[in-house]
Amino acid sequence: MKITSSAVSLNVEDVAASSSFLINHFGFREAMSADGFASLTRDDAGMNVIFLRRGLPTLPADQRDDHASGLILAFEVDDLEGELARLQAEGVTITMPLTAEEWGERAFQVRDPNGVIVQLVDWKGTTSQ
Repeated sequence: MKITSSAVSLNVEDVAASSSFLINHFGFREAMSADGFASLTRDDAGMNVIFLRRGLPTLPADQRDDHASGLILAFEVDDLEGELARLQAEGVTITMPLTAEEWGERAFQVRDPNGVIVQLVDWKGTTSQ
């Protein structure tokens, strides 16, 4: 098998709201869209983020009404504090403050209008030996 690209697909109520959030605050751009569907990309993200409207009949019946939950869209960034300050200045609510874990991960989280968690992270913390 050769993987030629990657994507994560998330069922949400309002595709436009989630798309606008990633476009306006995280620099994604729309690659494709249709009624109830949007595929977003960034040259440096390594994957597309796809939003699907809950209830789409093209989804299998056992997935159709699911909502994106129990997952985190995590993006590693170079300047975590700078991104935190930028998002706060843009009025984005920080739903998990900047936290440092003993294994070296530092992260904070926000939620999009549909409740999708977006986490920005770096690995500049000190690890325990």
